[in-house]
Parts: sequence; structure tokens; C-alpha cells
Amino acid sequence: MQRNHFSIITFGCQMNENDSERLAGQLKAMGLSEISQLDDADIIVINTCCVRESAEKKIYGKIGDLKRLKTANPKLIIAVAGCMAQKDRDKLFKKAPHIDLVIGTHNIHQLQDLLRDVDNSRGKVMAVLEQAERLAPEIPTIRKNKIAAWVPIMYGCNNFCSYCIVPYVRGREQSRPVDAIVAEIRELAAQGFKEVTLLGQNVNSYGKDTETFPDFAELLTTVDQIDSIQRVRYMTSHPRDMNEKVIAAVRDGRKICEHFHLPVQSGSDEILTKMNRGYTTDYYRHLVAAIRSAIPHASLTTDIIVGFPGETEELFTETLEFVKATCFDAAYTFLYSERSGTPAADMPDQVPLAVKKERLTRLMQAQNENSLAVNQQLLNQTLEVLIEGNSKNDTNRMMGRTRTNKIVIWDKTGQESAGQLADVLIDTAQTWVLKGRLLHLL
Repeated sequence: MQRNHFSIITFGCQMNENDSERLAGQLKAMGLSEISQLDDADIIVINTCCVRESAEKKIYGKIGDLKRLKTANPKLIIAVAGCMAQKDRDKLFKKAPHIDLVIGTHNIHQLQDLLRDVDNSRGKVMAVLEQAERLAPEIPTIRKNKIAAWVPIMYGCNNFCSYCIVPYVRGREQSRPVDAIVAEIRELAAQGFKEVTLLGQNVNSYGKDTETFPDFAELLTTVDQIDSIQRVRYMTSHPRDMNEKVIAAVRDGRKICEHFHLPVQSGSDEILTKMNRGYTTDYYRHLVAAIRSAIPHASLTTDIIVGFPGETEELFTETLEFVKATCFDAAYTFLYSERSGTPAADMPDQVPLAVKKERLTRLMQAQNENSLAVNQQLLNQTLEVLIEGNSKNDTNRMMGRTRTNKIVIWDKTGQESAGQLADVLIDTAQTWVLKGRLLHLL
């Protein structure tokens, strides 16, 4: 059947964004072009997230909205992919009979064949493997960004934090071969990309699933030697698996950005134990000290969950004081949200929503003070910035990002273009951004 246009709606994390790029690559290889207007699409793919039930409800709402399009155009194919597809499977067909195709997290690479199955069967098709026996083959990828690109180095997660459903929907850890990773990065460099982010649920575990692969620190060193790429980032790291070898690789690298995102999740040992995080606050403090000793100018960001089951005011105060003392550059803070299917959802002493919100407010206030204080230390410094383009809020200004992942904004001079490196003198420090003056292009 002749189809011309597709549209992809993406929810969730960076891994989902990369999966959507691979879905788009397969559809474009079939001769379709991507459009933003859903009403004109012949194929609509919703790439889903199920980390929080609130996100899941929003996705089901979006799926429901598409029913009118299916009614108006019965030939429209509606596909649901990703983590929620992996979790709910045939339940999706029951809840939303207008869906044609359900694609699990291990079946993303099969989109072309699955679409043909839908056409041939003229019925509903479900493709959901419990666990991929081997890594998916390399498939076409269409990048949303022309400057920076995601490069997955591994899939899955073995950690089983008590609040998280990811291991159940992404499967066990599987590392990509080094040669495949390097080849993808070299191709990106040839296409003009300046920055890559090595992607995984827990990049520090890279290579642990096989005896023949190097470890993550060795992979970083290998990637650092690739010509043309100017910056290398990675996410996400689990504190338990971060070590001095990785810190040394970042310190000694030419292109590896000095930004450590280490989700602590709580500053209370009692809560960390309930979360099954596998480390203590003392361990985390020593890790922070090792990073700051080896790379004094490195930035440190984190994730924190507020209101985990059993979190008393005393235990929350431990987290609050931990955050104040650690002085993170930034913290991504979340209210604990029950996720059915995880151990934490069945734990006693669930914290009332009003209490969680009040604690979150206090935590954000403390972190905002830290962020501002850290940024003020950068006043009158000249920072190297990779230009990303116009400022989102003012086309007369440009924005870029430092190696330490700080957003910098300056008045446009007309000389700049996306993808260039530039030196910017910082004259204004705010909580979330730095502002300055362009000195020269590099």
C-alpha cells in the first residue's frame, strides 16, 4: 500500500529519543517523509515511556485522541512502541482497539517487516520479545539534532532499584561491540557532527556482560582518540559503578567533557537501602571528593527523589543537609510516584502528596542557592562554548554549552554559526544560565 508521510511522537528519556531516530530512519528508508501534522500522516508511531504512571496516563490520553484520525482514515496505521508497549502488550489492543501495531523495546529494528505484516494480515500485529538474545542489527538513523548525536553503547539494566520499572521493560544489560560504536561515531564525524553522547541506562556497566569487551574507562579513552569529534559526553552513570579509572579517563581525555551526572536519589542511608541503590552516603561523598580532587573545575549534577515510602521528616532533613553540603551544580528533583509492578509501590508508609510537595519546594530552594553560588564563581572567566544556535527566547542572542554542560547566552554578532567553538567572557551568573560576551571564535 502506498504511503507517503509519517509522524513520531516521543515520550521519555534520551534512549527513547534515540529509538525514535532509529524508527524514523527505517521509515525514511521506505520512502516516507516525516511531517508534524498528524492529520496528514499515513503512519503514526507513539514511542512510549512508563517510568511514571502519570506519564502513562498522558500517553493513553494521546492514544485516545488518535481514534478520530483512524475513524476519518481507516488506512492510517497507528503503532505504539517502547517501554509501555513492552509492559502492556496486548492490553493496548483492548484499551485502544484502533491501534494496529505494538512494538516492544527489543523489536524496534523490525519496524519495516512489521508494517508489511500489518498490510498482509490486515489485522493487528504484536511484536514483543521478553529479552533480546543478541543485539539488534545496525539500522538507518535520522538525527533530530545536526550538532550533537546520541550513540547507544549498551542496552538494558541489571540494577533493579526498588522504585524503577526500567529493568523489566528494557531487559538485561547488553553492551555493543567497540567496533560498532567507533564506526558510528566516525560516520557522525564525517557528517559534520561535533559532539556525541554515549548512551546507556548505566554506562559504567559497559563491558561487564562479556569477558571480551573493554570496560567503560577504556571505551572512553578509545572514543577520545577519534578525529573530528570535538566533545564526548555520556549518560547515565550509577554511583555504585563509577570508579577512579573512569575519573582518570575524563581527566586525561582531550574531548571527554568534565561533567559528572551521578544520581544520588537520596541523602539518607536508610532510604538508599530501601531503594536498593547499593551504596551509602559516605561512599558517594568519597566519590565526589575523588572527582573534585582529580578535576577541580568539573561540574557535578544529580537526581533526587523526594517522598520515597518511609521517608520521615528526619530522613528528608538528612537529604536536605546532604544536598547543601555537596553543593551540586544542578539537581533534577522529582516527587516519588508509585509505579505498579515495582517493590516500592507495595511498601508501607507511603508519603502524602502534600508532604512530598512541601519537601520538594524546600529542596529546590536549597539547590537553587547552590546553583547560583556555583555559577557566580564563573564570573569574569572565559569559557569555551560549543554554539548550538539561536537562544530559544531571543533570536538576537546565541546560546551554547560549556564542556561542563553550562548553558551560556550572549548577544549575536553575526559571525557565529551552530557547531563552532567560541570563547565567551562571563559577566552575568544566574541560577540556570550564564550570560556573557563573545570574545572570538576558535
